[in-house]
Formats: sequence, structure tokens, C-alpha cells
Amino acid sequence: MKSVRFLSRTDFLRGTVNFEPGEAGPALVVGGTARSVVLVGNIGSSFWPAFQRWRNGSLATDHPLDDWSKAVIRPIAKAFDATPFFPSDQPFQPFQQWAMRAEGLKSSPLGILIHPQFGLWHGYRAALAFDRPLPQTGSSPAAHPCDTCMDKPCLSRCPADAVTPVAFDVAACRTHLATPEGDAGCMVGGCLARGHCPVGASYRYDQAQLQFHMAALWRLF
Repeated sequence: MKSVRFLSRTDFLRGTVNFEPGEAGPALVVGGTARSVVLVGNIGSSFWPAFQRWRNGSLATDHPLDDWSKAVIRPIAKAFDATPFFPSDQPFQPFQQWAMRAEGLKSSPLGILIHPQFGLWHGYRAALAFDRPLPQTGSSPAAHPCDTCMDKPCLSRCPADAVTPVAFDVAACRTHLATPEGDAGCMVGGCLARGHCPVGASYRYDQAQLQFHMAALWRLF
């Protein structure tokens, strides 16, 4: 595979997982199982302008971001003889486990994997699976940012008190978002707890993207 930092101006190579002999990787289209997967994802709002242009020129769908990701990444996978996997497709693949292995990330109190540079403002749109081991791409594992965060504003700034050191209270979050305060707050400007995390603040999503993700979260509730 070509050694590149990004696949396009929207999606970046986030890291590689090589499976040990005897370790089951995902099934490949050509048969057999993968020896490696390369994670592809966004950094900050890197994909948002391109997605918006595609969305404005396409027919409305129930899952536009998933559809756009597939439209962009499937041709790239074909060009590299890779099998693409997407977080929204069944059988669901262990994307979070792969990310933890590939980039050494750990979970934040919000349940989102936190990156030492990008904070909570990143994501994984796909994984490209190969029939051979590949060199590492992406960043190297680093210290867990939450371990050195003294103030932990994500725990104190949640208006629903849904974020705790041990768990995220989905029911409390859902109840708050259904109130006028939640509709005018988190639903408009993004999760307030997430927004107060000091790590990677310069990569914070655009407001339109924050609203898009909150609307998608509401539909999952």
C-alpha cells in the first residue's frame, strides 16, 4: 500500500492493526480473513465541507453520512484491493478495540475515545482490510489525557449530571435533551460536557456538524 498520510482531503489514515497468527481478523471479500486493517477517519471537521456539498447535491437519505462515507471510501478500497468495513454495517466490527490497538487510545468519561492531540473531535468512518500485514500508519500511542486532567470539566459541566467517572447515564441525557433547556443548549451547540473538554479544543467541530451529530444521537435514543 502506498505510504500516505491521508486518503483525500477529508479522510485520514488513523492507524493500523496487524493480527497475530491464529487471531481471527474480519472476513475478506476474496476469501480468507484479514491479516491487517487500516482505520480511516476524520480529524476535526476535515470531512464536513465535502460531505455538505455531496449532501446538497444528492437525494435525501435516512443515513447521509454513512452513505457519503461509502461513496467515498469504497472506490479507494477497490483501488488498493482492500475489503472495506463501516461502523454502521452488520456484522458490526470492533472499531473501538481496533482504535485502541492502533493508536493507543482510551475511553473518556463520555464513552468517546479521547486522542492526546485531537481530543474528542475525531472519528472513524471505515476500516480497510488486507490479506497481508502492513506498516504502522497514524500516530503513536501516548499517555491518556484524562489521567492528567485535574479539573475534569466534562464531569461538572453536564447540565443533566449524566457524566460520571464510572459511567454515562444515557437516560438522564435523553431526559434533559427533551426539555426546552436541552433543546436550546446541547441540541444547538453540541454536548456541553464534550465542549468543555480542554484537550484538542482547536479541532472542535463546526456548529452545523455538532447539530447534525446531536440530531443523529437523538434518533438513536
